Amino acid sequence: MKYPIAIEEGSETTAFGVVVPDLPGCFSAGATMDEAIENSREAIALWIETAFDVGGTVPAPGRIADHVHNPEYAGMIWAIVDIDSALLDDKTKRINISVPRRVLSRIDR
Repeated sequence: MKYPIAIEEGSETTAFGVVVPDLPGCFSAGATMDEAIENSREAIALWIETAFDVGGTVPAPGRIADHVHNPEYAGMIWAIVDIDSALLDDKTKRINISVPRRVLSRIDR
């Protein structure tokens, strides 16, 4: 699953900012552009997890072309972040594992 991101260029004194237009309120930053892109991958994954945890839905990713003319993103650099589609798979799967009881207790909590 590939989400477009809009990157606000940073400088020596400010971070590179990232907005994920298809996921309201999802944003990230990094000291370099590469770091900002990598951090946005984590922000998207957390956004999706939170949406599922609260019973929400996850919007499908749009295209850069759907957002590029929005004045809110004027002057930003565009990139695509590939997210593992397994994050969206809410099906249960039976597994047989052995874990220490303390770990099982933490999982159960």
